[in-house]
Amino acid sequence: MNGHSMNRLKRIEVRQLSKEFILHLQGGLHMPIFSDVDMDVDAGECVVIHAPSGAGKSTLLRCLYANYRASSGSVSIRHAIEGGSDMETAWVDLTTASPQKIHAVRNTTLGFVTQFLRVIPRISTLDLVAEPLINKGLDVDDAQDQAKSWLSRLKIPARLWQVPPATFSGGEQQRVNIARTLISDFPILLLDEPTASLDEGNRDTVIAMIQEACDRGTAVVGIFHDEYVRRALATRLFPLAAIQSEELETWTAA
Repeated sequence: MNGHSMNRLKRIEVRQLSKEFILHLQGGLHMPIFSDVDMDVDAGECVVIHAPSGAGKSTLLRCLYANYRASSGSVSIRHAIEGGSDMETAWVDLTTASPQKIHAVRNTTLGFVTQFLRVIPRISTLDLVAEPLINKGLDVDDAQDQAKSWLSRLKIPARLWQVPPATFSGGEQQRVNIARTLISDFPILLLDEPTASLDEGNRDTVIAMIQEACDRGTAVVGIFHDEYVRRALATRLFPLAAIQSEELETWTAA
């Protein structure tokens, strides 16, 4: 486990979060995923969600990002006050926030690296990675310079920078995805298996990048099935209670 010192500023506060799916094509059957989850994450922490496959780890991450609407409970994110200084923040509950507020939180506070890159047709790799900085108002040349630096470090060859990444390998797309998210230096990062398709060299580069983000005060919540990555990054594990997995297995077997 990583034992680096941490700034104790809390950035995520989850209370009694529950999620179930309702299967309308199966007579409105209720499928419980997890219930009454409490989670606090401080700046500088890397909290790894730890549970068997099928226990709802990715669903929990999607609830934290508000991709999935929670069935009950709250997901509070410390978000910068618009027009205030960098130090002025307020809590935003993503389970009740407006779509506009959720968009604002995702734009400046909450980054999410999924397992798969959302490829945009005809947009070059360089423009795709630079886009978040340009959207924040950075000069195009400066944004592209930073994008080149991230792509170089992640060993994406320069000959591919002007090519849309649709035809890239899974590992190359994953590295582009990582560059596009980490370039924004979000205060909070959600990571769903960001190293799953990477070779050992690139895996170690991504581990170093995530560690550097934590050292800057980023709060990280991640899913890492690779024990090597967990040991390198986790400041603590967050287990989803076994009873929730048992409930799901019972439901699945029914």
